[in-house]
Amino acid sequence: MQELQSNGVLDGEGRAAGDESGPQEESPKGRAFLANLVRELFQTERSAKAHPLVEAERLGDAPPAHALRAVSAHAEAVLSELPSLLGERGLPVSAGGSAVGQAFSVLRDHIADHLLSTEKSYRGTLLGMRHGIDLVELIQYVATAEGDTLLAAWCARWLSTRRPLVEAAAGELAWFAARPARATRAAKDSAVAHLLQGLANGAELAAQQLRRLTALAG
Repeated sequence: MQELQSNGVLDGEGRAAGDESGPQEESPKGRAFLANLVRELFQTERSAKAHPLVEAERLGDAPPAHALRAVSAHAEAVLSELPSLLGERGLPVSAGGSAVGQAFSVLRDHIADHLLSTEKSYRGTLLGMRHGIDLVELIQYVATAEGDTLLAAWCARWLSTRRPLVEAAAGELAWFAARPARATRAAKDSAVAHLLQGLANGAELAAQQLRRLTALAG
């Protein structure tokens, strides 16, 4: 658990350290801010459940896949408890956030991943998981400021579980470094993906050549 100092961070029991005055009074703007953040949390957790599983399937029985599946399993558990946790606090139980997350998943699966190598797709998934950590830290701070110590304590527990899982996934970048052929392979093994990657690589080579010619002419 995290220990918070005078900036409103929590101690191990979810209490604001050094504050004996009890919960702070809610503010309308602070409550609206918190509501927007928890809507985003639904979207982020939906992505954290789906994208790591897609990456893991592509990688097969490899250490990075194991790390990704652990993140996905935690996100699945979180999604099952969020409705009751937030509903009890009058915060939005956001189906809309989940729908947006699903839309991004579809967009990435059908368009973006055709252009990505295996390691770039992995790093994209890792970036999304790190975004989740930043988001929950912010929710923790806002919940503390609004006097919702139970939600802030939940965030502390979430962070104590998710952060090591994401760090483990980040550590698996070394696996790609030791396998450059696998790392640079198209993320999606399809004719369309290979064609688009070839076109993108060709465009990059042409741009490099143009820059050289421009430099010589100058």
